[in-house]
Amino acid sequence: MRLYVYEHCPFCVKARMIFGLKNIPVEIKVLLNDDEKTPVSMVGKKMVPILQKADGGFMPESMDIVHYIDKSDGKPLLTGPLNASIATWLRHVSEYTGRLLLPRFAAAPLEEFSTPEARKYFSDKKQAASGSFAEHLQHSEGLVKKISQDLRALDKLIVEPNAVNGELSEDDINLWPLLRSLSIVQGIDWPSRVQAYRDNMAKQTQVNLFTRLAS
Repeated sequence: MRLYVYEHCPFCVKARMIFGLKNIPVEIKVLLNDDEKTPVSMVGKKMVPILQKADGGFMPESMDIVHYIDKSDGKPLLTGPLNASIATWLRHVSEYTGRLLLPRFAAAPLEEFSTPEARKYFSDKKQAASGSFAEHLQHSEGLVKKISQDLRALDKLIVEPNAVNGELSEDDINLWPLLRSLSIVQGIDWPSRVQAYRDNMAKQTQVNLFTRLAS
């Protein structure tokens, strides 16, 4: 199987997580961000992740891929309970985390931005939708303080470092990609339980953090 992704994309991380958690081999193929032709030829639109299944067929949509792989061996892992407070927390921080993350992704040495054209394509589209990266960066100090405060609230919700609710569930698939994304931001105050969860899930899922790129 082959999984088409962008390195920065949290939806792609969701799909990558289930392969790592179940230790199922998959070839990871990073597309250039301005490559519209390849995904359109597979699923009719520019999007990732896209799974090329063993039978050659293509499957888009991160959670569809997660469910397909989780159930593929008849031994699903994501059977733990959900906590509505996790979804509430994610909705709350989604109101501003893009302003922290998008400018940093756009400047990072990621494979999907390995040509100037691909990097410009991303920057132009995201700034048109979310505002000037330069302006977002000017407000970084306040945003870093805000996410640090919100992470302290999350810290109280972490049950175990290997599963946010104590057993692996879809809450882990939804929560960890954001924590992984936030690892690209310098200056965040990571509470101990959140950091332990963030780091442990990186090992379990076999998806690297961005710590080495933090800015």
